[in-house]
Amino acid sequence: MAKSMFGFKSVMAVAGVSVLAMTACTGPANNGGTESGGATGSPVVVGTTDKTTFLDPAASYDNGSFMVMNQIYPFVLNSEPGSADPKPDIAESAEFSSPTEYTVKLKAGLKWANGSDLDSKDVKFSFDRQLKINDVNGPATLLGNLESVSAPDATTVVFTLKAGNDQTFPQVLTSPAGPIVDDTVFSADAVTTDEDIIKGKAFAGQFTIDSYKKNELISFKKNADYKGLLGAAKSDSVTMKYYADSNNLKLDVQKGNIDVAWRSLTATDIDSLKSDKNVKVDIGPGGEIRYIVFNFDTMPFGAKTATPDAAKALAIRQAMADTVDRAALAEQVYKGTYLPLYSPVPAGFTGAIEPLKSEYGDGSGAPDVDKAKKTLADAGVETPVSLDLQYNPDHYGSSSGDEYAAIKAQLEKTGLFKVNLQSTEWVSYSKQRTADAYPMYQLGWFPDYSDADNYLTPFFSKDNFLKNHYSNDAVQSMISEQLTTNDAAKRTQLIEDIQTAEAKDLSTLPLLQGAQVAVSNVNVSGTKDTLDASFKFRLGVLSK
Repeated sequence: MAKSMFGFKSVMAVAGVSVLAMTACTGPANNGGTESGGATGSPVVVGTTDKTTFLDPAASYDNGSFMVMNQIYPFVLNSEPGSADPKPDIAESAEFSSPTEYTVKLKAGLKWANGSDLDSKDVKFSFDRQLKINDVNGPATLLGNLESVSAPDATTVVFTLKAGNDQTFPQVLTSPAGPIVDDTVFSADAVTTDEDIIKGKAFAGQFTIDSYKKNELISFKKNADYKGLLGAAKSDSVTMKYYADSNNLKLDVQKGNIDVAWRSLTATDIDSLKSDKNVKVDIGPGGEIRYIVFNFDTMPFGAKTATPDAAKALAIRQAMADTVDRAALAEQVYKGTYLPLYSPVPAGFTGAIEPLKSEYGDGSGAPDVDKAKKTLADAGVETPVSLDLQYNPDHYGSSSGDEYAAIKAQLEKTGLFKVNLQSTEWVSYSKQRTADAYPMYQLGWFPDYSDADNYLTPFFSKDNFLKNHYSNDAVQSMISEQLTTNDAAKRTQLIEDIQTAEAKDLSTLPLLQGAQVAVSNVNVSGTKDTLDASFKFRLGVLSK
């Protein structure tokens, strides 16, 4: 996500685990067997409003797609339920053999579901194609510190890094850039279709896909040949059912038509389900954030508008930060299932501070209209300012409509802004946002793993995932430095300094921090075990 000191795009990850992992809902590692109250092998049905964009890891970087990938693809390193620590998955060992070389030894005798050998050439192939394809909506930006990959023999892989002492690389291997794919099925230089992946049976995770109807129904079948960290899945089959309407998702979990509801019920529905004796509501540590992205080229007074003026564009961003009422959004829209967020790094992560709380509004988190007025007047911005604000109604839950209606009302109530609010479905939204179609727009972020850098590198490096044309050399330098700083105290200070500097630029406007919530029938076991600080939903721990 940055053309930094690495010469390509920066990487985000962590050598250890944040404080969130200590508060995670923990449970036993899933190494097969049963839990009390559940019969091994009973089919489980999970419902979601999330969407899958592509099954090819090179072409998607979203929560819904990665959730499916976590079930069907192997990883070099992974984490057990209840932990965010990277450990060998299909590897026997993984360690730095020098500051710039990370050497992995794979388990012998690994196979793909189609019978092909799974060996070092597949691992090399997987990372080489990520970098070569470099899809605009893919996770190749996570591999910015990767110079090359070699496979000296069938079970050895050597990752050569551009900068040594990378504090984040082990976690990169567990991230959306980390799924290993079959070199006999996937294209080396183009995105492979879902149909070809299914037909080729290119699976080696806990599950294979038995049948697939995109964003309608996926039937997962337990992979008896899986030899990875997670062990055998506790159910022989799991069905993923996709919903367009969260109301129907709620009704089906209440009636027992599905066993688990995972992303996304409304806050009101979650609140009401807590008193329903037929279901249980489990809540885990939340790394999710919600925010507004500013396109520095196309927002009012942006670099490629008819009247470019960086000072006026900044004043508009600052006035919006002075005006938005996060506490009202958290309570009125989300019933306390989200908390106000005053930094791109959410509370609970090492190095997290709250510079927007003191810098904007009344200095304690509440809005200040007079301050916003003065900011605009001092910059010579005529009011009301017309804002084109885009949001997505399906990917981040049905409450997004209420959230952005409330933001529009807050901004317009000041008399300083006139908001043209529009929405687009995720399949189109994910493409248009990177094509300068939206001057300012909604995004949410589900972390790849538990480290503050995961909220910095992808957003604020020069060639960032947001594609919003933001660039600050000083911020870039600090991002690059913290990635390779071994001294924990010094790295923490750099992370704090990045947040402070970014708060002055405001390339994004952080709004809310959320929790992980799953609702399941009382006869289902394992749901709580997967709500941990790795933020990966594991179908393999579910049973009934």
